[in-house]
Amino acid sequence: MFRTLRADEIDLRVQSIKENGFILLLYKDARADMNILDETVGAMYWKREHTRNNANCIVSIWNKDIEQWISKEDTGVESYAEKEKGLASDSFKRACVNWGIGKELYTAPFVWINNEGEVKKDAKGKLVVYEKFTVSEIEYDKNRNISKLVIKDSKSKIRYSYGTTQAPQRASTKKKVEQVASTNKEPEKASEGFICNECGVEITKKVNDYSEKKYGKALCMTCQKGA
Repeated sequence: MFRTLRADEIDLRVQSIKENGFILLLYKDARADMNILDETVGAMYWKREHTRNNANCIVSIWNKDIEQWISKEDTGVESYAEKEKGLASDSFKRACVNWGIGKELYTAPFVWINNEGEVKKDAKGKLVVYEKFTVSEIEYDKNRNISKLVIKDSKSKIRYSYGTTQAPQRASTKKKVEQVASTNKEPEKASEGFICNECGVEITKKVNDYSEKKYGKALCMTCQKGA
């Protein structure tokens, strides 16, 4: 089994922005996958192959017991910059998740950061965030679920904490979820850890799977109507 990700191997990106704050998502880059594969199975005992013009990636690991390559495959999506390179990287990262690398990130809590001056408007009036956030601490339980998470800004100020005795942001996060949920009413009980990519409301696995299949991303019922 591959180990869980360290705090320094996890990156953060802004998912959606409101005037009073924004949602952050946890993710890993391809270098973290390659490093973990190298240290766990050895650089000479794994390989990657791309098909469908980089849309699909096959990550294979050499099984010494049966002397055979064991492969797992997944597909990716293009990035906004360097589409071909981004597509290859995304399909590789997703294939590595099939092997269990970074799978624990799917257990991440809803991360809402209150605006403390980071939210700006660009020349076109679009809301943007000019701030760098990092994961300073992360811990997992025996089931490899995230049990503790601390996020800091560029000034080393704690902006979000979960699973700690001091969790000032956690209460506001819960309030935010309730506020969004009251606006985007779901017909099913949303308590399975899935989040709408647009508004941040929690959704059920059934809604998530349907939206991923039809729209290519997780959307709540309300946001699906505008997709």
